[in-house]
Amino acid sequence: MTDHPDHLAAAWSDLVATARRTVADGLVVGTSGNVSCRLKDLVLVTPTGVPYDRLGPGDLTAVDLQGQQIIGTLRPTSELPMHLAVYRSTPAAAVVHTHAPNATAVSTLVPQLPPVHYMTAALGGPVRVAPYALYGSDELAAHMLDALRDRTGCLLQNHGTMTYGDSLAEALDRTAQLEWMCRVWLTAQSVPGHTPSLLSDGQLDEAAARLRGYGQRARGTH
Repeated sequence: MTDHPDHLAAAWSDLVATARRTVADGLVVGTSGNVSCRLKDLVLVTPTGVPYDRLGPGDLTAVDLQGQQIIGTLRPTSELPMHLAVYRSTPAAAVVHTHAPNATAVSTLVPQLPPVHYMTAALGGPVRVAPYALYGSDELAAHMLDALRDRTGCLLQNHGTMTYGDSLAEALDRTAQLEWMCRVWLTAQSVPGHTPSLLSDGQLDEAAARLRGYGQRARGTH
């Protein structure tokens, strides 16, 4: 055990709530998609094939960074190789994988999402599409890592999205932003006789600098 049981229970509750949000927000259908979070050397992850509304406190599922199951009897998600690859290669504290419809559609059309909005900068730059590979495979995990280079999100060709963050809330927000940008691009490029205007690298760099100061300052600061 790597953490206090109360911390594990709270993290599991947050993870289940996040997984349920992916369904409520239309980012996944049924049991597609998966969510995980890291507590030190332990990775809590949604189990495979179980509807999120059926998950309770007794269903906590956790593995170590090598994929060995440490807690629970339910089998972890089949996409565990992707989640573990992210944790081994980035400072991620949480990962969200979905089959968001607009993002999945874009993944079949282009090698990267064209930068139609400045929130592209919030994901580190233009979002790449990882080449297709069988779900749950080490090959897919390797393609994903390459697409995530210097990014916090990517598309998976003919599959969906992968994002990570410092928290489950941040990872989910990045997924939502990615899905929204995909919808904007699909809408704009579908207008006959018009080509969407795209942001330049300089404009994205400028937006990235502004976004680093976005939001409320911590209490006690000026």
